[in-house]
Amino acid sequence: MKPEQPWQDTPPLSARTLSALSRIASVLRAGEWQFASRAGLNPTQLDILQLLSPRPEGMRLNWLAEQLGVTAASASDSASSLVSKGWLEKTRAVDDGRAIALRLTPAGHDLAGHIPEASQFAEAALSRLPPGQQEALYDSLLALIRQLQQAERFPELRACIACRHFQAQRHADPVAPHHCALVDAPLPAALLRLDCPEFESR
Repeated sequence: MKPEQPWQDTPPLSARTLSALSRIASVLRAGEWQFASRAGLNPTQLDILQLLSPRPEGMRLNWLAEQLGVTAASASDSASSLVSKGWLEKTRAVDDGRAIALRLTPAGHDLAGHIPEASQFAEAALSRLPPGQQEALYDSLLALIRQLQQAERFPELRACIACRHFQAQRHADPVAPHHCALVDAPLPAALLRLDCPEFESR
């Protein structure tokens, strides 16, 4: 029996939004996997390159496993393969000279620098949205990430919103409502970072 109104069985907005995000993620992932296949990488190896690209000091294996949502053994296998290919090297951890960190070699940095090309089509589509829509979308995604982090279902990021220098809604200016105590200056909402090298946890 058909519903009296065709939209009566429409899923909740939250469910439809999640479905949209999932579909976008699938499209982006497909582009990355094509790049990975051409470079002789598996998806986990590609993720490792992306994670280490903005971290020249390198990171420990356990951190990589946590960020990737895989076991330490799985992360170790992927990292070992990258080492054997000359894209990754082992070094001493900055915070503990007795510990081992993994960092990109110059060849690895060069390869990682080409990964964004796999999703240029999506960035181009996003750039065609009005600036206000882009900012609203980014702000909403940051809020969603914050909710997921509070539920302990999202790995730690060097994001402004989780940094001890970040002071939310301190200024009346709608363009730059936040404040960065590190540089003691207003912080525009459009410039909030997901991965800031100056990040310090609260």
